[in-house]
Amino acid sequence: MVHGGSAPPSHRRPPFVGLTGAIAAGKSEALDAFARLGAATLSTDELAHELLDDPQMGARLSARWGERVLAGDRVDRKRVGEIVFGDPGELAWLESVLHPLVGLRVAAWRSELPREAPLAVVEVPLLFEAGLEAAFDATVCVIAADGTRAERARERGTELLEGRSGRQLSQEEKAARATHVLRNDGSLADLEREAARLMQLLIARRGTG
Repeated sequence: MVHGGSAPPSHRRPPFVGLTGAIAAGKSEALDAFARLGAATLSTDELAHELLDDPQMGARLSARWGERVLAGDRVDRKRVGEIVFGDPGELAWLESVLHPLVGLRVAAWRSELPREAPLAVVEVPLLFEAGLEAAFDATVCVIAADGTRAERARERGTELLEGRSGRQLSQEEKAARATHVLRNDGSLADLEREAARLMQLLIARRGTG
């Protein structure tokens, strides 16, 4: 992303970083680490959940899939997941509804960031799959050993379904495409130290763009 060449660094927007990673690599933990270090952070998954809780969105989804996708006045995300992950066409439709709205919210969030914010980090699970890397000044991929990821997935009651329906790139592909790689095989303290090191590097480049 190109910044004006004459503005002093303090007048520039904070570096805009896309955070992604493989399933159970620890994307959310990394986002939390950046937040503790003072970065402005945002999760697109959380934005999508907020949108699904909107009554207008519930009405739109029930108009397409029936009342079965509602639990009271809220969308039943589990039922929606069963529908869309079993039918690529329905998944594409849902994404066509949600993604533009998420994009607008990200843009609004970025426009309201204080100029003194050192860094802005947005977690986007399917960043490379959606071709969004050009929207960011830099991208960070969180990685972990396959065994570590599998154990984490079991602990949270899920399976390591990488590449489900051909949607997710492998961890190796994500890492190869990213500007920076953040390894998360150790403790949360280890992760925060690595995030701090990377944050210093990203901030140091703020005045060079």
